[in-house]
Amino acid sequence: MPAFTLYGARGSSNSDRVRLSLADAGFTDFELVMVDFRKGEQKSKENMQRHPWGKVPTIAFPNGFTLYESRAICKYLARKFSFPLLPPDSDIEATALFDQAEGVETSYFAEPAARISFERFAKPKFLGLPTDEAAVSAAVKSLEAFLDVAEGLLSQRDYMAGNDFTLVDIYYIPLVQRLFVVGFDDLIVSRKAVNAWWTRCSTRPGIQKMLDADKQAAAAAAAGR
Repeated sequence: MPAFTLYGARGSSNSDRVRLSLADAGFTDFELVMVDFRKGEQKSKENMQRHPWGKVPTIAFPNGFTLYESRAICKYLARKFSFPLLPPDSDIEATALFDQAEGVETSYFAEPAARISFERFAKPKFLGLPTDEAAVSAAVKSLEAFLDVAEGLLSQRDYMAGNDFTLVDIYYIPLVQRLFVVGFDDLIVSRKAVNAWWTRCSTRPGIQKMLDADKQAAAAAAAGR
């Protein structure tokens, strides 16, 4: 029996955040169950019992313990299975910098990046809806402002919370990857320090393996249509 079940969805950057954390740690003792959004399975009775807002991801353990919200899941799994992705509790300064970096990602990056992903990826691909280009333009401006600040910070350190790779860096990866998919890669590659950070993150063995596998799966699915 696997240690736990991860309920996710294809194309869900929140699900990918958890999957990337597991991939980077080389942890495979879990079952991945995909919830089909196109069939409305996220609003099924079973999924609503796991996640009261009818979303993904959720993890469920054989003892009945469940947890939703991707960042909470990532931190819980890192602590439970001792993934080297969090600063030690004994280092309160490093922990404070991690918390600060986590707040920055949530407050300044996630919303505009997710808006671009939703408008340019989720709406046309999964919902069959037109893109709101005005919303995309506004999100790009916000994201450019964030990345300009990040460029300065990353010119002085290797990763978002300091010189060590942590969960905070993983939090960024799904939506940065999505920027490449929808044609906004110049936002990353045009900034030397940001692009160097992205290269360091995306070429970590476990992360690169998962990203490559997902690309291949997406290409195969597209070819089968």
